[in-house]
Amino acid sequence: MPCLRAFCIATLLTAGTAPVFAASYGPELEGFQYPYPVEHFAFQSQGRHLQMGYMDVPAKGRANGRSVVLMHGKNFCGATWEDSIKALSEAGYRVIAPDQIGFCTSSKPEHYQYSFQQLALNTHQLLEKLGIQKATIIGHSTGGMLATRYALLYPAQTEQLGLVNPIGLEDWKALGVPYRSVDQWYQRELKLSADSIRQYELNTYYVGRWKPEYERWVDMLAGLNGGPGHAQVAWNSALIYDMIFTQPVVYEFKHLQMPTLLLIGTSDTTAIGSDIAPPAVKSRLGHYDVLGKQAATLIPHATLVEFQGLGHAPQMEEPARFHKALLQGLNSL
Repeated sequence: MPCLRAFCIATLLTAGTAPVFAASYGPELEGFQYPYPVEHFAFQSQGRHLQMGYMDVPAKGRANGRSVVLMHGKNFCGATWEDSIKALSEAGYRVIAPDQIGFCTSSKPEHYQYSFQQLALNTHQLLEKLGIQKATIIGHSTGGMLATRYALLYPAQTEQLGLVNPIGLEDWKALGVPYRSVDQWYQRELKLSADSIRQYELNTYYVGRWKPEYERWVDMLAGLNGGPGHAQVAWNSALIYDMIFTQPVVYEFKHLQMPTLLLIGTSDTTAIGSDIAPPAVKSRLGHYDVLGKQAATLIPHATLVEFQGLGHAPQMEEPARFHKALLQGLNSL
């Protein structure tokens, strides 16, 4: 495979003018303001020097001696956990919110074998560096797939597992969604714009209800994709989408032995590849009102909390309601 830089330049020349974005952030989201100080964990992986951005927020209330690790979704960053970090910290938890390799404030390597196992290993190394031997692992969206893989790899280090509208509750390829190659994903990601991001999230994440506070996260994602690292960001995004589509975790839910809290907005319709699926296939995908219940029967020690009428990100749609349920759930597991 030729050098990514040459590949991207050639592709951009043939693809025409890149989309214009209102904001422009660096390839590691330089210029975007995070809610808490961002530190960086430097390490080697697959022969490359990489760094993971992360927030390490101490307990602001009476410390309970417990740590929570928050794993973000595909179109999210550690920063999008802002309200959750505040709620958990005030409840006495130490909160770690990393940006995974390929995302946000972290490295975006030219070549990387993306797997949920690799990202889990990276995160485990970060926690070891921070001296955290056991933690509650909470994952949202794609972070739910990663949190599941982490818990399967490191059960002794996973005190509790929390899954917030995780994707991967179904195997899209097995249900008939066509395969999209990395090159096809790359071409798609090059065309992202603030308008396309907003429209997708409005229709898929937020059940047609838009709030002004969501604009900040559109700006974050669009500015990253439209900045000087445009092609580099798009290439890593394409590799990550391929990982998500080809590495299901649903078949291994039965092996999770730790207490697991499922927090599900029932009106979510997120399903990778549904935009190119035949109508008969698409109609069967992304029914979280059903998927949440199915997952709760597959996971041995699961507690299901449903948010009727909410979408893909209940922690952002109704923070007070969500965090009350989250804290109650963690205390009762």
